[in-house]
Amino acid sequence: MNKYTCPMHPQVLKDEPGKCPLCSMALVPIGGTSASHEHTSGHGHSGHAHPDHAKESFDKHEGHHTGDFLARFWVSLIITIPILLLSHMIQQWLGFSFTFSGDKYVLLALGTVMYIYGGLPFLKGMIGEIKAKAIGMMTLVAIAISVAYIYSVAVVFGLQGMDFFWELATLIDIMLLGHWLEMRSQMAASRALQSLVALLPNDVTVERNGEAVKIKLEDLQSGETVIIKPGEKIPADGLVLEGLSYINESMLTGESVPVKKEANSKVIAGSINGDGAVKVKVTAVGKDSYLNRVINLVQEAQATKSNTQNLADKVAKWLTFIAIAVGIGTFIYWYASNGDIAFALERMVTVMVTACPHALGVAIPLVVAISTTLSATNGLLIRNRTAFETTRKLSTIIFDKTGTLTKGSHAVEKVFPLTDEYNADEVIQYAAAVQQNSEHHIAKGIMAALKERSLTLWKSENFSYMQGIGVKGVVNGKNVVAAGPNYFAEKHLSLARNPN
Repeated sequence: MNKYTCPMHPQVLKDEPGKCPLCSMALVPIGGTSASHEHTSGHGHSGHAHPDHAKESFDKHEGHHTGDFLARFWVSLIITIPILLLSHMIQQWLGFSFTFSGDKYVLLALGTVMYIYGGLPFLKGMIGEIKAKAIGMMTLVAIAISVAYIYSVAVVFGLQGMDFFWELATLIDIMLLGHWLEMRSQMAASRALQSLVALLPNDVTVERNGEAVKIKLEDLQSGETVIIKPGEKIPADGLVLEGLSYINESMLTGESVPVKKEANSKVIAGSINGDGAVKVKVTAVGKDSYLNRVINLVQEAQATKSNTQNLADKVAKWLTFIAIAVGIGTFIYWYASNGDIAFALERMVTVMVTACPHALGVAIPLVVAISTTLSATNGLLIRNRTAFETTRKLSTIIFDKTGTLTKGSHAVEKVFPLTDEYNADEVIQYAAAVQQNSEHHIAKGIMAALKERSLTLWKSENFSYMQGIGVKGVVNGKNVVAAGPNYFAEKHLSLARNPN
């Protein structure tokens, strides 16, 4: 079943699309991809083979929501420029004068457009938060811009005082920019999550009635036998029936060294097959797979809030009440002191507008979103944001195995020629010549060594792969074998040792 959330309120989780009860924004699928997007990126979509993902494309989602905030920001920013030029307070501060007949009505028109167009997301958010009895930052911003607008309209039509259209405009600009940055970071985190989905192949080769048939991933069923060729991705969790290969599971388990898989070994969806062909009986597809469980953990982490976020929400709620109370108190005090209602109103509006904490509403969620994104793109999947927040206090980290500390690639450290007939560079060249047709992780290390030493890659002929042993071929008219200990055991040869 698909899960939907609000881009601005990730704690809202629904089983079907709709509107966010807090801000009325359209809910978006978590980690969603569309058929069109998946086709271009090389992986399929399915209720069977893929985890619970959206039918709506990620790009469409981003353009409709994140892009909407950005568009509102740019339009509002353009409108802000003439508002600042026409505001008498700004003119006094900067020491210039720019007036003309009816300028206050032009300012009123621009301020009205700014309030309705730029402030609409916050006004809707306030209504949603009030209905849900979850007063927060949206309500605080909406009250601030509403008080500034209503007071400024009253000033235009005769109330003594200074309008606040410039404050209304700049506040909306800052909050729109902040929310766009936050949403963009959240979408980047979703892309990192989406990259997990890309681990699955689009097509699968299955064995049906004794023949190899290629089918779409969504048509794969539990219990079927899948044929996985060298270099292909494992489409589902399963059990190896035939063959032997080394499979790269690092992106899912953290084990950097490819794991040997033979008959009765378990394989997991999303891992990458090495240089051997294997037949696998599918035991779990879609939501039952290991990969889907990993994705669900990341989704849950993105939907939960840390202690700092919860604290910020509580602070925003109480700041709303405090701003209203202090604003009313300010009005009562000044009106009782001098009886000037215009002066008292101006002080009340000043207090309520400046009470909106720009940094609190933008910085905390933005930092959380960016940290989650950076973590995911560097292979660190956050299960619990509160625990992640606590990691700043760590002083010691204990690893259960040294394999997780390596780069996950093989490299040639040193070459020991056993005779004077060949030097170290020639040994690398002969080995690379026969290994150039292999996808094995050791072969890639030898090819990298050849490149690092700027050596010529010789041609090889009669290439032959010896499963579980190595490769062989003819190079410069000589029979060359690149193999490991299994070759020596099979040929009953003594294993060569380092002469040093």
